Parts: sequence; C-alpha cells; structure tokens
Amino acid sequence: MPRAAPSDFPGGAGPPATLGGWLALAEKLYARAGLASGQVATNAHDEALWLLLQALGLPPDSDERVLARKLTAAERAAVAEMLRRRVVEHVPAAYLTREAWLGGEKFYVDERVLIPRSYFVEIIPTLDALLPAGVKVRRAADVGTGSGCLAILLARQFPAATVDAVDVSADALAVARINIRAHRLARRVRPRRGDVFAGVPAARYDLILSNPPYEPSALCDRLPAEFKREPRLALDGGRDGLDIIRRLLAQARARLAPQGLLLIEAGGLRRAMTREFKSLGLEWLPTADGSNCVCLARAERL
Repeated sequence: MPRAAPSDFPGGAGPPATLGGWLALAEKLYARAGLASGQVATNAHDEALWLLLQALGLPPDSDERVLARKLTAAERAAVAEMLRRRVVEHVPAAYLTREAWLGGEKFYVDERVLIPRSYFVEIIPTLDALLPAGVKVRRAADVGTGSGCLAILLARQFPAATVDAVDVSADALAVARINIRAHRLARRVRPRRGDVFAGVPAARYDLILSNPPYEPSALCDRLPAEFKREPRLALDGGRDGLDIIRRLLAQARARLAPQGLLLIEAGGLRRAMTREFKSLGLEWLPTADGSNCVCLARAERL
C-alpha cells in the first residue's frame, strides 16, 4: 500500500471497500506524489481508473456502475500493490499492466520501448487524401518503430501494403515482433534493424513516417521520473532535438518513390524545422488540439 494518512480513508475506517473509494484514494495519492500524466492518459482520474480496472482484470470501457463494486480482500491487495508501484516507485502505468492502446488497438509494451502515444493516430486515417492522385501505397516504412504500433496501424490503413518497421534498438524490435504476431501481420509488417535507414535493405517507399526522438537533450535531463523510465534512445534528439530528423531528411530522398511522402512528428520543433528546412516546403498538418506538429515533405522537394 502507498503511504497514506488516516485522513485518506473515508471516515477513517481503513482501506476503501469499493472501486470508487479506491479511485478517490488514488487521485489523492497521485496529487501528493506529484505523478506526471501523459503516457496513458492526460489526467490522474483517467489514468488511475484505467490502472485499477487493469488490476482487477476488468475491461477499460467498463460502465461507471462498476465503481460501486465491493472488492474482496484479494482484490484490495492487488489494487494496493498496483498503486504502491505507481505512486511510490513512479513506474509508468503501461509498464505495470504491459498494455497500451493507440488508434483503438491494443499493444504489448514494457521497459524496452516508448509507451505508444502519437499524433499519427489522427493523421494515418487521412493519408489517402494526402497522396497524389493515382498513387497507391504498396510499400511503406515506419522509422523508429519502437513497439511497432504505427507500422501496424499503417498496415491496417493500407491492406495491400507491406510495411518495414525500422528501429536501431534490437530490444525495441523484439517488442515489435510480439505485437506484429499478436496482430497477425507477420506477412506484411517486417521488423528491420537500422540506424535511420543505414543497414536497411535498399527499397523505394510510397510512404515513410516517423515519430523520431526529437526532445532536446537538456529537456530529457529534466523529464519527470515516469518519463525517465522510458528508453532515452527513443526520446533524445540531441542538443537541439534535430539530430535524427536531419539524418532522416537527408536519407529519405534515396528511399522515396518519385511521388512518395515523408511524414515526421516533431513535437515542439516546428519553428526550428521551418527555418532550417525552408527549401523543402514542409506542410504542417492540423491536429485536434491545434499543436499541428506533424509535417509532410514531398519527394520532389527533397
């Protein structure tokens, strides 16, 4: 059990009896510990509810009536241990459950990979409209694939395409293989070990997308404890955040088909990229929250 004061428990009566009571307690403990959100949910309530449902083996979309459910002694112990590891040890929720969701799909995750979160979940369903007239995606690449989640979403979007899931980390590719098998896409999604494209067999792609490491190194040094548990290799983009992006743009010209598209998620680097790569005519795509941090580069401009 996380360290909790008697005032945390309703009426001073000890640990809560219901799931709703544990949720209220979890929110108090999250606030006291200063836990960071953003890896699974954007706020403590949603993340804690998801975590508690997972601890009890209940579906994440359970009806709110489940909050009135009384817990057995064994269930209370399971919930308490899950909260202890989250609150005291600052273990990210997705690493505790070995599960993350993106684009309505479930993915296995562990400490070898970044927890899936990407604006590409909004962009991928719109890609057909961005392609030049008559262009069909037959071959695509996801550079910096991590858990393989974006490569899998690409394969779902383009059922006739093969997708190369590229990563420099052998550990990350081991996780990607788990997800590729779980989604029954081994025939179309192929893990490739490569440092950007170095080491990847020669190929021309109709579509390349990448959610690369783009955080400046100094920012990585200041990340909350939860985010520091993720592989730094997947986050750190060098002094100004652009190290991997520069290499990707330099190498993409030889890898894109004549009418191919390159899409990069770049976080807070829009101004820096627009300034440094002005000649590429980068197109910044709209996102629901207005961050508009995914850019498109067309093969003919590279």
